[in-house]
Amino acid sequence: MAANYSGFAYIYDALMQDMDYDRWVEYLNEIFKRFGVKPELVLELACGTGNICIRLAKQGYDMIGLDSSEDMLNVAVQKSKDSGLDILFLHQDMREFELYGTVDAILCMLDSINYITDPNDLKKVFKLVNNYLNPGGLFIFDINSKYKLSTILGNNTFSVDENDIFYVWENNYEEKNQICNFYLTFFVKEGSKYDRIDEIHQERAYSISEIKQYLEHAGLQCLGVFDQLTFAEPADDSERIFFIAQRKD
Repeated sequence: MAANYSGFAYIYDALMQDMDYDRWVEYLNEIFKRFGVKPELVLELACGTGNICIRLAKQGYDMIGLDSSEDMLNVAVQKSKDSGLDILFLHQDMREFELYGTVDAILCMLDSINYITDPNDLKKVFKLVNNYLNPGGLFIFDINSKYKLSTILGNNTFSVDENDIFYVWENNYEEKNQICNFYLTFFVKEGSKYDRIDEIHQERAYSISEIKQYLEHAGLQCLGVFDQLTFAEPADDSERIFFIAQRKD
């Protein structure tokens, strides 16, 4: 699970301006309605800078945001305060998170599951999810597909110029262990000069069958597997896949 987010945290939102977080939150509400649940207390694992967590809190959900990056959480806390919200943010690794009680739903968005590169660690995460979900509670998460990690990102290099931020994104996909290594170099304009930020991230490709097996092993029932932000079945070239699971009563 390689990623430190130390400098990246403070430019993350600037880089993600094209992300339609409102649509993601709308989709989550569609899932709640489709599966007949009305959660009140919701936990978001790997909440990052709080973009989804804060939007859900504004809609009246009682939110808990958890992330392993202190810098990401610093940004999230400030954004929450600026919005007049009272969100509990926890600095914890989702592979060993602890809560004081159970919640009605648990989310893990934006391919954060792929950052769990050891399958045994992913099994631990799913076990913890089962432990902290109320009976009938939903677990909703998405992954980058193997197709995306191996073919779209794969062994490719991208460069992007976003106003005062320029970055180079070099990828290397290892078929043997199904891990995609991301080597990112950012140049962020500060006055008349540019500051350099280097990040190394890793994501592991998981098949749908693997995920279903791990969910079942953790005592979670898989209710549905869908293509990105839809209720259609994933295709061979789907890039993002959503899972909806439920704690068995």
